[in-house]
Amino acid sequence: MKKILIPILTVAFILITAKLWAGDMKVGIGRKAITPQGDAWLNGYANPARLKPATGIAHDLWAKALVFEESPTSRVVIVTTDLLGLSHEISVDIAKRLSDKYGIQRSQLLLNSSHTHSAPMVWPAAGMFYYKPDDMQTVYKYTRQLVEDIIAAVDMAMAGLAPMQVWSGHGEADFAFNRRDPKLTIRPVDHDVPVLKIATPGGELKAVLFGYACHNTTLPGDYTEVNGDYAGYAQIELEKMYPGITALFFQGCCGDINPNPRGTVEHAMQHGKSLAESVQKVLTGTLQPVRAPITTRYETVELEFLPFDLQLYQNDMVTGDEYVQRRAKLMLQAYNKGWDVSKYNYPVQCIRFGKDLTILAMAGEVVVDYALWAKQTFKKENLFVGGYSNEVMCYIPTKRILGEGGYEANSSMIYYVLPGPFADNVEERIQGAVKQVMKGVGVKPSK
Repeated sequence: MKKILIPILTVAFILITAKLWAGDMKVGIGRKAITPQGDAWLNGYANPARLKPATGIAHDLWAKALVFEESPTSRVVIVTTDLLGLSHEISVDIAKRLSDKYGIQRSQLLLNSSHTHSAPMVWPAAGMFYYKPDDMQTVYKYTRQLVEDIIAAVDMAMAGLAPMQVWSGHGEADFAFNRRDPKLTIRPVDHDVPVLKIATPGGELKAVLFGYACHNTTLPGDYTEVNGDYAGYAQIELEKMYPGITALFFQGCCGDINPNPRGTVEHAMQHGKSLAESVQKVLTGTLQPVRAPITTRYETVELEFLPFDLQLYQNDMVTGDEYVQRRAKLMLQAYNKGWDVSKYNYPVQCIRFGKDLTILAMAGEVVVDYALWAKQTFKKENLFVGGYSNEVMCYIPTKRILGEGGYEANSSMIYYVLPGPFADNVEERIQGAVKQVMKGVGVKPSK
């Protein structure tokens, strides 16, 4: 009798626990295609092939949304986009719209971009060329429609809120490599594949949020079709593996990380398949539950640039190429108007689900060192670390990379039309801000 009773009690306990857990959070899932409907200029490369509109569409691009609701006043909205990045203007606009519509606080909204270099230009992201007035109108019309489409994806998720179970796990993929000078002795990478599984109380998979820290630059500058690169193919592959689900890609800290090998569509599809298979392995393995309560923090910290160099910009106006001249022109205009271009208000965000999962999100093209530092500093936490979040304004180097110089530290600022390199305290200030938002959700550095 005891042998029969124990299994019955075990099954009953599991069913009761599942029922209680299912009521712990509701989750809504939404999506909206953001594929351009007309002419589109691709962003991300200063390549002559990009001086004309895209020549085709390899597959659709998407804005996808997850809404996690503990109660009508405690929600989190996570939006992923198959784009190079979002601007401060777009981020502020979406945040205000969702605040007015649903009461979503700024700390409860996380926007992340895959950083594919084969997506339409979103003004004013890192534009590599001047465009004619009519062309700029096309770019800006796409930008304005993008805001509407992201709101529509969130609307769909809000309308579909239902009890769900959420689980997390970690896998690994090995196609990311550090692209900086191979002669350097320090060339870190992060091969972690964090995974968030969303399923019904009955166990039916509905969505999966997964990340990786690698530039979406498998496709080269002379590739001229709209394409989500490896992240786009990974999402497509997962949605084929699990028909009816929504797969969302969350970009990590990969400012100095490229895919390897790279250069063809076949390479992008290969990496996408590899990443999808890693996620599938996590989904079929041992996962840990993710539960309420939900706590959030969003703060900005002032990052300082090196002192304004008037003579540098004056010289650049007469000796530099078109990109150097453009940056110099805007810097001198700011100087002559008395505008302060000495610093940038940089956003850092943290979302925590109970003690089960913490999502740390940093803006810009964050180099991988920051993610590795965060995982070591808070090693007792189940961490999901993202870059390219909320807005992408430029590369975010560490003090080490500033000392080494190179593209991520110096010349990339030309294309982002920002003053020269950050001051040496950039790493210290960002790490301080990360500790502050982590403390705000109840996380302390590990001893």
